[in-house]
Amino acid sequence: MSGEEMSRRKAIGALAGTPLMAAAADEVRPQYYELRKFELRNGTQPQRTNDFFSRHFMPAAKRAGLGPVGAFSPVIGEGSPYVLLLIPHASFADAEHTWDKLMADPELAPALDEWHKPMDPGYVRAESTLLRAMAGQPQLKLPEGKDAHVFELRTYESNSEVTLRRKVEMFNAGEIHVFQKLGVQPVFFAEAVFGSRMPHLTYMLAYKDLAARDALWNAFGSDPEWAKLRAHPGWADAEIVSNINNAILRGTRYSEIR
Repeated sequence: MSGEEMSRRKAIGALAGTPLMAAAADEVRPQYYELRKFELRNGTQPQRTNDFFSRHFMPAAKRAGLGPVGAFSPVIGEGSPYVLLLIPHASFADAEHTWDKLMADPELAPALDEWHKPMDPGYVRAESTLLRAMAGQPQLKLPEGKDAHVFELRTYESNSEVTLRRKVEMFNAGEIHVFQKLGVQPVFFAEAVFGSRMPHLTYMLAYKDLAARDALWNAFGSDPEWAKLRAHPGWADAEIVSNINNAILRGTRYSEIR
């Protein structure tokens, strides 16, 4: 075993008493999350797409036993306009058959035909990513309170599966706990099973507003526990993160995650 690996294991051992690692020890089965992005063009598509999801897709998702399903539109994000669905699953097998069940719903079929009229489709393209929840937060958590939140979706790309493993390890060993103790509301933390721009991990945070987001990141950057984590050999961002993408989102009027 290399010296670097021994140091990393010692660091994880030192953090084993944190609430995050204690929760992971309970062996809660990790969920899977599908992120499906529907790219739209300006004109009739945004309204027609939101009407379809509100009136037809969300009821069909409930009939299929899915939920809570999030549906988001961008406040700040590349490629606007679009609608982003977040669909949680109990297992990989459930994720595999979700769209088969939805397409077999007789109440949804005519609405799909109407949405995709010949020569006037409901969207330009759809892109899906399947994610597996991290051990540090194996289940999706709804943000607290009745007021609508602002959401941040962050994706960290790594240059190899090896360096992605280190970043996931870093999250499980303490980085998730730093977010939690600072009062932010994490919705999920997960690594990609398949999708574009592999390998990568993605997580979603909920804030009261954009001012709360700015305050969180200021506090995060100066947090001593975070400073200790990033100083650990092999865990510096320059070594394990090759690119970061983020989007600021709001839940749509029909989203079950708001």
